[in-house]
Amino acid sequence: MHTHSGTTPFTNLMQETFNCYMFTLVTEGCLTLNDGTQALTLQPGDLYIFAPGMPAPIVSASADYHGICIVTDEQLLLETSLADSIIRIAYFPAIEYGEPLLHLSAEQAERLEKWLHQMMQYQESNHRHKTEILHSLLYLLLLELQDIMEQASQRKLSEHTERIFINFIRLLPRHFVQHHDITFYADELHITTTYLSRIVRQATGRTVVDFINQLLLMEASWLLQSTTLGLAVIAERLHFADQPTFSKFFTRMKQVSPKAYRVASHEK
Repeated sequence: MHTHSGTTPFTNLMQETFNCYMFTLVTEGCLTLNDGTQALTLQPGDLYIFAPGMPAPIVSASADYHGICIVTDEQLLLETSLADSIIRIAYFPAIEYGEPLLHLSAEQAERLEKWLHQMMQYQESNHRHKTEILHSLLYLLLLELQDIMEQASQRKLSEHTERIFINFIRLLPRHFVQHHDITFYADELHITTTYLSRIVRQATGRTVVDFINQLLLMEASWLLQSTTLGLAVIAERLHFADQPTFSKFFTRMKQVSPKAYRVASHEK
């Protein structure tokens, strides 16, 4: 989709409530976001990459800001052969360059903009093979991004560490609702909790619990916005011990109670 200064609240809402990957290419103006440690200003030719568990909400956009944004469903992608590629591309700019974006050359930005426009055109079409074509275009886009990253790569992680991190990210969408503890993921990966903690922190500067909590918060926000389920039902669905425990978690993470968040989201 085309984005501009008026669509930034929607973009932030996507980060709050959807388990998705988001690629935004700035084509005009500038965009300022905060990745939790610093404010980042994106100029034309910069590609902002949002990955689940690592939010970077948009703080402001210039009046002349325009961009192109592609959003892809996390669960759908992680069940395909594209999983490893998209995890590497989505998370590793933050690991290798310290920020969730790529600074593209004029030639790279032009090439990427063409791919994104093509994807948008097919997304809006009634082509009989739209799904297959979009899948192919996404694969080509990922190859393009992978090439860009490899040209500038500083390779801060060993292949072994990278593989464990990717496998951890692949486990999360399937299990975060039922398993809020690090022990489950370490056992699934056949490593110790200490080793998994070290790898995730080395890779992202965040903890395993940070990732789990962000996904739980996204799911809770979605349920509060899009359903009329009671808080006790949501707490049970997300495998919290009880409603008070869920409410305390949500309020701590969001700085607002679940009830107040639901009311405010319905008023927007």
